[in-house]
Amino acid sequence: MEKYLEVGQIVNTYGIKGFLKVVPFTDDISRFEDLKQIYIDINSNLEKFFIEEVKYSKSLVLLKLKGIEDITMAEKYKNAYLKIDRQNAVKLPKDTYFIVDLIGLDVFTEDNSYLGKVEEIFPTGSNDVYVVKNELGKQILIPALKDVIKKTDIENGKIIVNLIQGLEG
Repeated sequence: MEKYLEVGQIVNTYGIKGFLKVVPFTDDISRFEDLKQIYIDINSNLEKFFIEEVKYSKSLVLLKLKGIEDITMAEKYKNAYLKIDRQNAVKLPKDTYFIVDLIGLDVFTEDNSYLGKVEEIFPTGSNDVYVVKNELGKQILIPALKDVIKKTDIENGKIIVNLIQGLEG
């Protein structure tokens, strides 16, 4: 499992006092208010910063970090990703997982037929959809529904699914 979780991407600066404009990767953007520190990932090197202030602009988060005092300093972090320690992540409800933990898992049917690996997950509004790709590059789209996803085993790296009619591809 990943030690750090991505929680957003810096897309621009905001104002002249060093605020960073962030696209959040979380369902609840107020989550940033609970964080005391955050890491900025610069070329796979994590720089730790303490959060001084959190504001909002539409669906974006505006962060003021200690040590980034003006627009010039803030500009060097454009397009960088923000990460947190896994231990600072929100506690998820039962049978709910972080996307980073699902990507790469092997997917099998209930009769142990190998379907491929989870390549991507995207939300549709009512449920997520897992994009599963086999070694030949064939994709299967699997809805994250209780009738379909029978077991998710993060420790053993696999998901068991019930391929209902129409999903077989």
